[in-house]
Amino acid sequence: MKTMVVYGSVYGNTEKVARAIGQALGAPGDVEVVPADSVQPQQLAGLALLVVGSPTQKFRPIAPVTNLLKSIPAGALRGAKVAAFDTRLTERQIEAVGILAFFVRIFGYAAKPIADRLQKKGGQLAVPPEGFYVTDTEGPLVEGELDRAAEWARKIAASV
Repeated sequence: MKTMVVYGSVYGNTEKVARAIGQALGAPGDVEVVPADSVQPQQLAGLALLVVGSPTQKFRPIAPVTNLLKSIPAGALRGAKVAAFDTRLTERQIEAVGILAFFVRIFGYAAKPIADRLQKKGGQLAVPPEGFYVTDTEGPLVEGELDRAAEWARKIAASV
């Protein structure tokens, strides 16, 4: 099964999650884990599974991920299963800052718009979008999140 895990990362946390997902999905020869800014749309042709992740910044994916998603031709992901994830602050951290909680309720996180764009390009959602937690803007990841990412990847693999 030709699989690619594409990520954008600022502080390294999203990359760690992407690599944990890639390892859980299969052998390195079967699964490619690559930064979004190094992927060309034609590299996505023929994929059985595409997983895309980004940190949530300003309630959306970062520019390299958004730019890649915009560059994928309409229908290019037809026949592929897709999944989306993000890294974000914990719900407790968000609720502690009232105005931040208000905006999150309005705008949400990066994973859902990533999933929506992947589907608009023809992909079929394998599992619902997922968020993985960091302890602060620069991280590190909350303890246990890499294990949770691997478990999420196993759910993806089971649905493909």
